[in-house]
Amino acid sequence: MAEPVPIGVVTVSDRASRGLYEDRGGPAIEAELRRILATPWRPVRRLVPDERPLIEAALRELADAEACPLIVTTGGTGPAPRDVTPEATEAVCERMLPGFGELMRAVSLRSVPTAILSRQVAGTRGRSLIVNLPGKPSAIAECLGAVFPAIPYCIDLIGGPRLETDPAACVAFRPKGA
Repeated sequence: MAEPVPIGVVTVSDRASRGLYEDRGGPAIEAELRRILATPWRPVRRLVPDERPLIEAALRELADAEACPLIVTTGGTGPAPRDVTPEATEAVCERMLPGFGELMRAVSLRSVPTAILSRQVAGTRGRSLIVNLPGKPSAIAECLGAVFPAIPYCIDLIGGPRLETDPAACVAFRPKGA
């Protein structure tokens, strides 16, 4: 049996990193991935404060040292001065994929008008896809569910392992023959 695929799960939160607040974002990401993925995987967790150098270091480590083909962040995507996750993500990525953020905001706007304040981004670093999600667990499920159909094929295209989904939860799109 193949080794489980490592998937980075990064919570960005000053309060949670200091132990003042329970991390609900990271567990929400993991729950959604357990629901969606059929491929065996294991979380590689990081909990960092809203400090750009620390976020960048965590993303680099997960991509370069841990070889996570998918890294999903939660938190730090709003307009507040300490919300710097998108800037950290852009700094470590080689290519940005603006369609991810566009789709997540469009889906979230159906639920809440403040979705226009969200600044999630996604991009690639080597063979890793990095996707920023909001911090609220219900928004995590909504946004990850919206973009996940494109994630396995994106990872195929950047040379990562083949991820299969549970079609009852999410039908991944791949062109015929891919």
